[in-house]
Amino acid sequence: MKRFWAPGMGRTILFAVSVVTFVIGVYQTIVENNPKEPIESLQRNYFIFMISLACTMWYRYLKQRDQEKAAAVPPPAPPKSAAGKTVKIPARPKRRN
Repeated sequence: MKRFWAPGMGRTILFAVSVVTFVIGVYQTIVENNPKEPIESLQRNYFIFMISLACTMWYRYLKQRDQEKAAAVPPPAPPKSAAGKTVKIPARPKRRN
């Protein structure tokens, strides 16, 4: 199956959804605030906060999985022709004031 976007784009969208749902949840909680029942608005918007938390956890899981894949790949070996050669740089002459 062909990918429609770069692998990092999906994580970016997931993080954006996480932030947006959290901001919407905070906004709705503040707007629907009832002074007589202060916890009621938080209970009504609980599912929005859970969507935000789930997206954040999924984002962190995908990020950690990519880091583990990158750590498993061995670094490329240096070319054999440059392994034993050293370059000498001539010394600078001292300045006289």
